[in-house]
Amino acid sequence: DMCLLTLSWHEMNEYELSHYHYNAVIDACAKKGVWAKALQLFSVMLQRQVEFNAITFNATISACERSGEWEKALELVSAMADSMLEMDTITFNASISACRKASKWEKALQLFEAMQECKVGPNTITF
Repeated sequence: DMCLLTLSWHEMNEYELSHYHYNAVIDACAKKGVWAKALQLFSVMLQRQVEFNAITFNATISACERSGEWEKALELVSAMADSMLEMDTITFNASISACRKASKWEKALQLFEAMQECKVGPNTITF
């Protein structure tokens, strides 16, 4: 909540906000399991044409994963691929975990196969 207030204060005082600011708040939303707010901030970034990066996507995917929003997580993975950003272990682990939590094993296996195709190495969290 404090992160959102700080972000709002900066916006009201017309400070130029970068992806660093938004990434930090989206990550805080992910840690609190507030996926809808994370998606809202992601949308605000797109509307305001704030540069985004893999960290932005990963934090938003993690917010969806922690809240059981596996479909939203997969939409973000698709959008990340469309953006030509490099997906990493965090991207795949969060999306695989979202599918696993929803008992969507086929989707999880597809993501694991995509992970191998992208030459992204799994780690202990992946398994």
